Amino acid sequence: MILSTDAICETHEPGRGHPEQRKRYAAVYDALKQEGLVAQSLVIGATALSKTELTLAHTPAYIELAEREIKAGYDHLSTGDTNVGSTSWNAALAAAGCAVAAVERVVRGDAKTAFCLVRPPGHHANASKGMGFCVLNNVALAARFAKERLGIRRSLIVDWDVHHGNGTQDIFYEDGSVFFFSTHQSPWYPGTGKASETGAGEGTGTTLNCPLAAGSGRAEVFACFEKQLLPMMESFRPELIFISAGFDSRAGDPLGKFTLEDADFRDLTLLLRGVADKFGQGRIVSVLEGGYNLRGLASAAVVHCAALSQ
Repeated sequence: MILSTDAICETHEPGRGHPEQRKRYAAVYDALKQEGLVAQSLVIGATALSKTELTLAHTPAYIELAEREIKAGYDHLSTGDTNVGSTSWNAALAAAGCAVAAVERVVRGDAKTAFCLVRPPGHHANASKGMGFCVLNNVALAARFAKERLGIRRSLIVDWDVHHGNGTQDIFYEDGSVFFFSTHQSPWYPGTGKASETGAGEGTGTTLNCPLAAGSGRAEVFACFEKQLLPMMESFRPELIFISAGFDSRAGDPLGKFTLEDADFRDLTLLLRGVADKFGQGRIVSVLEGGYNLRGLASAAVVHCAALSQ
């Protein structure tokens, strides 16, 4: 497994008492190190992304606005509920750059799987708006990079965060080369992700949402994967899989009411490894999203990465 990370991601500071705290980074890294997963991994840093490369998923106007506001000392983006600090722009660039670096190395064949330990998270950021703790959409930038620069024709993005990845859905809603699949609590922030949202234009049929009630756990989530996603992959046949790995769907998270356990994240990872082995030469790039109970975040990330390393 590749571990793609940059220490500047730890320095992003959304403010005292914020759930997306900098301790999240250390909690995951230290747990991976303690379990020997850092030593077993090929550890890489971020690819430096140009403004032009950022436009693979974001508008030039939004990129300029986000950079300007952060560097001017704003404590939150004017586009939405994303708190920022003095290092947040560089941290966001590094987070996106780590996701791109991971997909470059996986497609090149240096390893079949990668985990990106990054923050701020990304899946709520759409082309023109940062929101929900997110500045740049890390997984969307990596998926677009894979298509435009690495020749990947079909990618699957699986988002198991407890919150719907509205930004990722928006970016690819009319793009038939990327299949977006989400299990998420509903009704819940950000209020999107209805089952009726299935894509448009060339992307018709390549968005699959599974909104689930509070209290849902293994049975409900696995039913969505096994009965809905897997059959559709037989025809879509993804060459590469991305995971928006939000561990706020784990039991005990303060920002969600799902009841997944560590073993469930292991088994979901193995299920997706089966899809990747069948259609995509085993290639998976996982990018950290949510997860706000530090102990739960760390333990779930460990079993996820252990399954990626098998």
